[in-house]
Amino acid sequence: MDNHILQEAARTYNTPCYIFDLDVFISRIRRMEQILGKQVNIYYAMKANPFLTAAAAQAAGGLEVCSPGEYAICRRARVPAQKIVLSGVNKEESHIRSVMAEQGAGTYTAESLNQLRLLEACAGAAGRTGVRVLLRLTSGNQFGMDEEDILASIRNRDSYPHLDLAGLQYYSGTQKKGMEKIEKELVKLDSFMDFVREHLDFEFRELEYGPGFQIPYFEGQEQADEEILLQEFKKALDSLHFKGIIFLEAGRFLAAPCGSYLTRVADVKRSQGQNYCIVDGGINHVNYYGQTMAMKVPAYRYIPQDNPVRPPASQTSGDRWTVCGSLCTSGDILVKNLPLDGLMTGDLLVFDRIGAYSVTEGIYLFLSRKLPVVLTCTQEHGLSLVRDALPTDILNDGSAMEIYQSQSNS
Repeated sequence: MDNHILQEAARTYNTPCYIFDLDVFISRIRRMEQILGKQVNIYYAMKANPFLTAAAAQAAGGLEVCSPGEYAICRRARVPAQKIVLSGVNKEESHIRSVMAEQGAGTYTAESLNQLRLLEACAGAAGRTGVRVLLRLTSGNQFGMDEEDILASIRNRDSYPHLDLAGLQYYSGTQKKGMEKIEKELVKLDSFMDFVREHLDFEFRELEYGPGFQIPYFEGQEQADEEILLQEFKKALDSLHFKGIIFLEAGRFLAAPCGSYLTRVADVKRSQGQNYCIVDGGINHVNYYGQTMAMKVPAYRYIPQDNPVRPPASQTSGDRWTVCGSLCTSGDILVKNLPLDGLMTGDLLVFDRIGAYSVTEGIYLFLSRKLPVVLTCTQEHGLSLVRDALPTDILNDGSAMEIYQSQSNS
């Protein structure tokens, strides 16, 4: 995304704002498909960025949906039911009954034996048979089931006459460096599926796996060659005994590089020998995985604006600034000691590689500041407004409930 687009966004829609490049997002899906081959279907984990849902429905094989709210977004985006994998550690009975009644999901995951019984009960109540279910294997946390519970569910599969125990799901976390851990996980999954085949006379037809490829965010982090990484991953997949359908769950890896966050310098000052830059955004909008006390420098750009009183560069060379947001907390620091020669109010700062999670993970309700503008960008259509700036004060004020309800109904 070039600076001209970013400056146009600032002029037309003001700051702060997110800009998501849909062409980049779709091209990343296409490239993964091209390298990994037809055996692998790319599924987008929409928790990474729900504003990419419609684009993902167009380009990806499916979407991983983890809450009633995410499901509602998919329905409004007219995502075909067969492309929805309804996942999540907490499945609410009323929601599952509603989804099954309208045949709104193609696949469900089961994270416990209780969830498996819930899916069976809801499928029976809806008169559905052959409801596709993926059994989630735990990686040692609150998600998924132990091997023993999965084996028990397969042994007792006659207890679930309305369900089709189609496959296995596994995801152990994000930001994995290199292939070593991924290869170990694939060997583990392959061995487990071999055991099920040999000892329980049961064949998993599908495997959904989340590799958790790393996205480097900060200066000094090694940038892996994604082409080589994906080729090595394909070799690991090809070596599996399992020859069924593979669904590759990816969120951060697909979304992070397609997003930028644009914020404007609102004030500059010097205090006790330190230069401070105050921007109109803050940590309520910018959230990089692995950032610690603003000590790491993320991918950023500095775009000075026309200002006739800007001092010559020779007078400001070497200036370093601590970039702070608009929140009334000493923790609202985006980055420390950033070299920004000649910085002045009105200048723009761009934080790149922010297409995943920041748009939803920030502490958005703190101080009742507005939610930032969300834009998408394509080469064909340019900038498009997806969400205008939204007030949050009505969410933090019980006396404003009538206003909130009227806006919700409109």
